[in-house]
Amino acid sequence: MTTHRRAWSALQLSAEARQVLGLARQFAEERLRPTAETRDANEETFDVAIHGELAELGFLAMRVPERYDGLGLDLVTYLYVLEELAWGDAGVAVSVSVHNSLPVSILLRRGSEAQRQHWLPRMAGGEVLSAFSLSEAGAGTDAAALRTQATRTDGGWVLNGEKLWVTNGGSADLILIFARTDTPEDRRGSRGIGAFLLPAGVEGLSVGRKERKMGQRGSETVALSLENVFLGDECLVGEPNYGFSYALEGLEGGRLGIAAQALGIASAAVDEAFEYAHTRRQFGRALREFQGMEFKLGDMVTRLEAARGLLERAAAAHTMGDPRARRLSSVAKLFASETAMQNAREAVQVFGSYGYSREYPVERLFRDAKVTEIYEGANEMHRSLIARQLYREREYA
Repeated sequence: MTTHRRAWSALQLSAEARQVLGLARQFAEERLRPTAETRDANEETFDVAIHGELAELGFLAMRVPERYDGLGLDLVTYLYVLEELAWGDAGVAVSVSVHNSLPVSILLRRGSEAQRQHWLPRMAGGEVLSAFSLSEAGAGTDAAALRTQATRTDGGWVLNGEKLWVTNGGSADLILIFARTDTPEDRRGSRGIGAFLLPAGVEGLSVGRKERKMGQRGSETVALSLENVFLGDECLVGEPNYGFSYALEGLEGGRLGIAAQALGIASAAVDEAFEYAHTRRQFGRALREFQGMEFKLGDMVTRLEAARGLLERAAAAHTMGDPRARRLSSVAKLFASETAMQNAREAVQVFGSYGYSREYPVERLFRDAKVTEIYEGANEMHRSLIARQLYREREYA
């Protein structure tokens, strides 16, 4: 069932890109979609087998440059792949997105060559699964309010604190973690935070509870506890007081990944709704023959295509270094996530009482869609960011 997914051959993509996208579509159809319900039900279990297959197919190497044994895919192709994977299972797609975007992009921009040489080839090959840890109990939208402390010591740093909402956190081999490098006596806000490479298994690191989530149960989300964790100087990424700015740089691109994931959910909702409206009969006619249903389905497709256009524009802005890229990443994430939620809600409505049953996938799509309006910055925050960024662009034009 691929009626309303992208016709790749109509786009100006290289033969290699079309091959990768075809592989992603096949994997989503044959491996992810048929097993998504199982992962949703078994939320306590990380699907090691699926992630092993993702590594073998190169989907954990998409944003790693070829010089570090990665695929070096362009941004647009990478986002298209995420959309395909999310069509199959949004939980798996967000795990792939976190691994490919945040740790990789920050290492490439701010890491040392020694750090890149050590970690990136292993991340590309699937030997190392990575995670990103910024949020804390009192530092969600206000991420700069984090309290985990990194204290300078001979040869490195000692970290103490608690982190929350760490995707891949329990199974990751490497966690890019953020902690305060200023002191309690001299707090410097966002300019007192460092970024550190935290290998799994170090003494003092423990994995806390796994979150029992509404949706996207196929992804692993955990709490982390750090008690006198020692990290050598080689684990510090970039300058010790600019980690928060590195996080914001990474999140700019990460939001495009969330938008692509949301598009996958929205697209799946469209496909399910169209298929059901075609086969379900009421009053002697297929549902799709009723004008009210045509209006509903037409609106779903229109929102989906508009969201795709916004994402492509935002990706182009990032690729070209357009100063509007930051604003457009928020615009794309905001619109795509709300499209996912609207389309999933409408799909449930198309199915009627069956849509409320867990026997049909639209119920899961509805639950999976909601978090895209929350993580990588709640949509209320993005509305403010869009307005503020527009003022900045006009002020400095």
